[in-house]
Amino acid sequence: MSRFATVLAASLLSASVVQAATYSVKDTFVGPSFLTGFTAQAIADPTNGRVNYVSQAQAKSLNLTYTSSDTFILRADDTTTLTPSGPGRNSVRLQSNKLYDTSLLVADIRWMPQGCGTWPALWSFGTNWPYDGEIDIIEGVNDQGPDASTLHTSPGCTLPSSISGQTGTLVSTDCNTADNGNQGCQVKSTNSNSYGPSFNNNGGGWYAMERTSTYIKVWFWPRNSANVPAGVKNGGSNLNTANFGTPFANFVNTDCDISSHFGPHHIIINLTFCGDWAGQQSLYAAAGCPGTCVDYVNNHPAAFKNAYWDFAALRMYE
Repeated sequence: MSRFATVLAASLLSASVVQAATYSVKDTFVGPSFLTGFTAQAIADPTNGRVNYVSQAQAKSLNLTYTSSDTFILRADDTTTLTPSGPGRNSVRLQSNKLYDTSLLVADIRWMPQGCGTWPALWSFGTNWPYDGEIDIIEGVNDQGPDASTLHTSPGCTLPSSISGQTGTLVSTDCNTADNGNQGCQVKSTNSNSYGPSFNNNGGGWYAMERTSTYIKVWFWPRNSANVPAGVKNGGSNLNTANFGTPFANFVNTDCDISSHFGPHHIIINLTFCGDWAGQQSLYAAAGCPGTCVDYVNNHPAAFKNAYWDFAALRMYE
């Protein structure tokens, strides 16, 4: 074998090793542990939503977060008619107390918020945004699926125009928050059950996000999937992503130095309304939603009885 061939073979072998890893469970959030491992942030919504994020104590007293031994619920107020000049609809934004770097997140979710005007997300970001980056695992608006996973970064991070090793559809390639209205670089799932009412009507499913210094991957398995790995389904203590199959999103480092664009991240679970994305009138109307987003959120509290997260578990592996 020539020296070139030897080097090439070694390089390919190294690449195959780098593209999967074995992880051990570090933190498990099930039921009450969500309320000790995460903290509600009573802050102004950075996305300008028609929302009032409440504190940990308020979330508990208003029954916007509650748990059982195997269930965690995060929901929005569904009884109050809002005044136009007053605060937005009460809801919750949870942030993990710990920061995570190279890691594997696995979430077992039974239900995600649905309804016109809703903008739920499961995501992660660093304390020095956007320089520490942002990874949107689950995100969408106005019940419009399928799910889209997105990276948001400082300048100098893009995706190639064609990516192998993923089943999703590449939507945009520029991750820079300063470009294209902060669209980010985005890959959309091709699974119709990955978001919104279709996700909920199918019993939910499992999401996984693997983050390393050279790639970020996102998988989704619907509840009735025959392909969900046993360790993912059963909350195994050790997981090997080589057994996960092809992710729907494979964010590669071809044109982005992931290690310099992403720092340690908090995990965020939140639900906002309207705002910079869900509140765009063209998108809101195209989803078949009535009137304007803000008016709908203000005056139709009962429409949000299904605007809640139901987590069976969230596990962090390192």
